Amino acid sequence: MTDPIIEQTQRARALGLEGEFAAARAILDELPPGHPNVAIERGRLLRTAGDPDAARPFFEAAAASAAGDLRVDALHMLALVAPLDEQIAAHETALREARDSAPNWVASLLNNLGMTYSELGDWDAALNVFEQALAEREQRDDPEATRIAKWMIAWTLRNLGRRDEALAMQTALKSELDALGESDPYVEEELGLLMG
Repeated sequence: MTDPIIEQTQRARALGLEGEFAAARAILDELPPGHPNVAIERGRLLRTAGDPDAARPFFEAAAASAAGDLRVDALHMLALVAPLDEQIAAHETALREARDSAPNWVASLLNNLGMTYSELGDWDAALNVFEQALAEREQRDDPEATRIAKWMIAWTLRNLGRRDEALAMQTALKSELDALGESDPYVEEELGLLMG
């Protein structure tokens, strides 16, 4: 049987993602404020609404009172709302926790860390982390997530000026998608940039 608090916080999360902030807040207001799921969803709601500074204390509260996957989720959200110069340390904290208690989070956290390095302009570090994320993705049966991880590497290679390698990877991704009868606008955009 599903925990009613978790069920309600997931409803609030879905409403927040749809931009229905008042309805999401109304649901959360009816739940125990000290519950870690309530804290994390209230923080997520504030972040989605564009107020990461207000979200941070809720993620801190959730991280302090949660364990396992939920604690790693709270730490992951804390890293996303941290100032850019604090994000690497915050992502690494979340990664350490994930490796110990929530391994299903590792690839996503590596991707977030890679994005932070790219925002800082450290493309070599970003490439290293994205390659680690791909290795994690390849251990799981999730072809779509694996394709995204490959795209991240190719995108980084282009930003490093390694255009031939990037083109080869994006071309391989396009062939794989073509074989599935699918397309990806991000792959097409990168191919346009690489061949233009």
